[in-house]
Amino acid sequence: MDTLGLYFHIPFCKGKCPYCDFYSLADKSLYTAYKEAVCEEIKTLSRCREFAADAHKRTVDTVYFGGGTPSEWGAENIRCVLQAVKEQFPLAADAEITVECNPSTPDLQTFFAVCAESGVNRISMGMQSAVDSERKKLGRRANAADVRAALYAAKNAGISDCSLDLMIGIPDQTAESLQQSLQFLVDSQVPHASVYLLSVEEGTFFHKNQSKLNLPDEDTAASFYLQTVDFLNNNGLQQYEISNFARPGYESRHNTRYWEQKEYLGIGPAAHSFLNGKRFGFTRDIHAFLQGQPPAFCDDGGDFEEYVMLRLRLAKGLTQTDCRQKFSIGIPPSLLQAAAKYEKLNLIKCGSQGIQLTPQGFLVSNMLIADLLGNIDPTEVP
Repeated sequence: MDTLGLYFHIPFCKGKCPYCDFYSLADKSLYTAYKEAVCEEIKTLSRCREFAADAHKRTVDTVYFGGGTPSEWGAENIRCVLQAVKEQFPLAADAEITVECNPSTPDLQTFFAVCAESGVNRISMGMQSAVDSERKKLGRRANAADVRAALYAAKNAGISDCSLDLMIGIPDQTAESLQQSLQFLVDSQVPHASVYLLSVEEGTFFHKNQSKLNLPDEDTAASFYLQTVDFLNNNGLQQYEISNFARPGYESRHNTRYWEQKEYLGIGPAAHSFLNGKRFGFTRDIHAFLQGQPPAFCDDGGDFEEYVMLRLRLAKGLTQTDCRQKFSIGIPPSLLQAAAKYEKLNLIKCGSQGIQLTPQGFLVSNMLIADLLGNIDPTEVP
């Protein structure tokens, strides 16, 4: 039976960052009730039963606490959830267990120590920028020195597998200030980095005040992305996905399962799942979750077109070998033909092994992938 990843959405933050549209709220009074509801769901799967009847039989090899800000929720709550996981699921001895963390969370030394004792072995930290003036505009409370201290605290607790988030295309960013953040990433010796182009989402503070923001134009933001890819690749952090870079062996196993169409169960408001060929998710409402509302069916998943879309997010791309292994067919000739026209534009690489998007191609990946999918001959796919 296939392995399973578990995702827990921790919908609590100290405050809302001006660019963030993730589901979160600042209400400490719900901390205990939420912990109890999550642990109950781990034990009974009462909300997810329609989709996840066999989940308890699956060996869990990745666990991810996202948010929100799990570090604000506290290590003891995370410990309780992990204990429930260990009691209800077979947990792989080498399971990757990740917790997202804000470097401004108080007493991180104790937080990391308790997490490490509970089995956490990976931290994903929200840096966003190493330039304090940029961090302030992003609503981040910690400064670069706090990020350094948080990394040291994690390592001191025995968690050396740390990832830093970096945002590009943010207000007032320049090539020089971006280089400062990139150098910080390399100097910190973290084995993983996630790099995101700012997207101004509807309903955020940035969206309401977009006319007042000094944002780089699309061409400048694109140049920042290519600057990032080039610098990190040349300094040991190899790009393995559109937004992710790692030293060899430190790729995020949990996030990679999304792109490899492997199954996972998400618990909590706004959490989504892919299990037994079905995609389903909880509504963005903690009170509905606390009251036992089940997730809603979204769509069937796992078909060939979806596989192509997800695999082309990876630097490895879509390979003949992986296609044959998963679907008993090679890459359809119609898809190869459609990809070839973009090779001349340095957006796609085509070869005997398969198809990969270049860094320039990643910048327009939505357009490229949509065009490739639209050109697949349906008679050539399962």
